[in-house]
Amino acid sequence: MLPGLSPLPPLREVIARHGLSASKALGQNFLFDEQLLDRIARIPGDLKNQKVLEVGPGPGGLTRALLRAGAEVVAIERDARCLPALAELGDWAPGRLRVIEADALKIDAQSELGGSGHIVANLPYNVGTALLVGWLTLEQWPPWWRSLTLMFQKEVAERIVASPGSDAYGRLAVLAQWRSQARIAMNVHRSAFTPPPKVMSAVVHILPAEQPPGVRVTTLERLTAAAFGQRRKMLRQSLKSVPGAIEAAERLGLDTARRAETIDVDTFVSLARELEAANRG
Repeated sequence: MLPGLSPLPPLREVIARHGLSASKALGQNFLFDEQLLDRIARIPGDLKNQKVLEVGPGPGGLTRALLRAGAEVVAIERDARCLPALAELGDWAPGRLRVIEADALKIDAQSELGGSGHIVANLPYNVGTALLVGWLTLEQWPPWWRSLTLMFQKEVAERIVASPGSDAYGRLAVLAQWRSQARIAMNVHRSAFTPPPKVMSAVVHILPAEQPPGVRVTTLERLTAAAFGQRRKMLRQSLKSVPGAIEAAERLGLDTARRAETIDVDTFVSLARELEAANRG
């Protein structure tokens, strides 16, 4: 713990005092294990004096860990019931926590954070994938975020890091891997949560990498949406909705009788580059 921070009451006590319970409608599941939360806060590296965006802090379990790590936290919370508990944390670590009552899907996160920083969150299950795709498909690259450390259902986490040929491989894997490095940093048992979800969870850590030249994210998005939107069909069928895509694949020598789940990330990037080059020509 940083010097000057006094011990906090147990999170269960805070939740009981404020009469809080996890909202199924908001996709909430609370984590109480302080050691586990501290482990998650260590995944991005040294956060002392670093700006961190947290989405869906709830009563503030992970927020505590981030503040203990020395981070300057901007927390986005849409559940007004949790605001008093979060306000107590603001008093505990003066000047290092700003809480915004808002829907994370509807705000300018970079502006709220005031520039670049890390994103660390136990994401609400019902908006986690949408938020991730938004952060992965920014036109500007390298992005404003320095790293993503995000809790997902394990099934979603496996889709993010999946390899070609696996059942989990799809559009999310391509978007996460074509200009980023993604890994599962730790698994979290369902029993760690209150209430326990029906599924296991995992924390994914993503670092931005160099963007391949000659490819825009919008082109790659169109290709992967078409290819994996009908993943059981051959490319010659699924790519019909993208003008010029089948011709681009044939110029690359890509067998259009293959299905999308057999095509690796680099080949999707090459296909997007070939399509863009043809459109410019």
